[in-house]
Amino acid sequence: MSSFFGKVFRISTFGESHGGGVGVVIDGCPPMLPICAEDIQVELDRRRPGQSRITTPRKESDTCEIISGVFEGRTLGTPIAILVRNEDARSQDYDEMAQKFRPSHADATYQAKYGIRNWRGGGRSSARETIGRVAAGAIAKKILKLLANVEIVAYVKQIKDIIAEVDQSKVTLEEVESNIVRCPDPISASKMIELIDKIRLEKDSLGGIIECLARSVPLGLGEPVFDKLEADLAKALMSLPASKGFEIGSGFTGTLLKGSEHNDSFYLDGDRLRTNTNRSGGIQGGISNGEDIIMRVAFKPTATIGQEQKTVTSDKEETTLAAKGRHDPCVLPRAVPMVESMVALVLCDHLLRQRAQCGLDLPKFP
Repeated sequence: MSSFFGKVFRISTFGESHGGGVGVVIDGCPPMLPICAEDIQVELDRRRPGQSRITTPRKESDTCEIISGVFEGRTLGTPIAILVRNEDARSQDYDEMAQKFRPSHADATYQAKYGIRNWRGGGRSSARETIGRVAAGAIAKKILKLLANVEIVAYVKQIKDIIAEVDQSKVTLEEVESNIVRCPDPISASKMIELIDKIRLEKDSLGGIIECLARSVPLGLGEPVFDKLEADLAKALMSLPASKGFEIGSGFTGTLLKGSEHNDSFYLDGDRLRTNTNRSGGIQGGISNGEDIIMRVAFKPTATIGQEQKTVTSDKEETTLAAKGRHDPCVLPRAVPMVESMVALVLCDHLLRQRAQCGLDLPKFP
């Protein structure tokens, strides 16, 4: 089972939902980067369970421990290991799922592929695995900020048929974090929260769309063929639990336009090449063009629900299952920092690759 991601800035996550803990090993982080546990904890707190009534009530502090790779507040250039211990696992809630496969979950496919699975909390297929991604993403964000002043902001754009009105050029992290659903449109946020509350009481779940912006991305990141920047972003974001779709720039709506309507015309801003529109989403020919990178990820409704559903057992007997345990009625509020982290990992990897390949003249860490 491969658990590696990245080429220069490379991570490997480890652990299961109800095991001793989860975490990540980061290889390829440059030395002398100022980093501490508090920098990472800020992002983990945004991802952790039990934040509000519309998330899973599992109580985890998600306190991170930096095990290696950092000395006196700076990275050594050696592998960085980060551990978060599990504190509130209730494995007995999953006893029935040891034999019964949850509809639309990874239970059946894991069993078919490996012949064994950790059924407690979903094991490796649980969203708890993303703790390692978010921890690594916190470091990637800091590298991007220090080397190129890159800013990444994601937010809930849509839940079911409620669509937020968001000014992409002005949206801020503070606006995103101003409510429990992480939607910067207060009117839509209120409607989303009301709907999630209703669905939660019905023991059901909801899906939606997260939009993500990456600002001040340097021109030239990405490769022209197999490692196109949007291809790596798509792989990263589609690797997140419950993700079902990815689009960038105009996305699928761009198919409704003619070339003359869709093309981003150029102009000069001093000696800098700019585009009048950004239907390309900040990437052309697989390479960043210096405009904001704008992308969206679709997430399905949470698979594990309390309503009774038809299923089969590992002994191939038909049965029903009303899942127990503590689960998000909607994954999107907690998926926002996960999306930001995966985008940060891709951009950081490509930034360091560009610097190594082309001698990109970027400032060093202070």
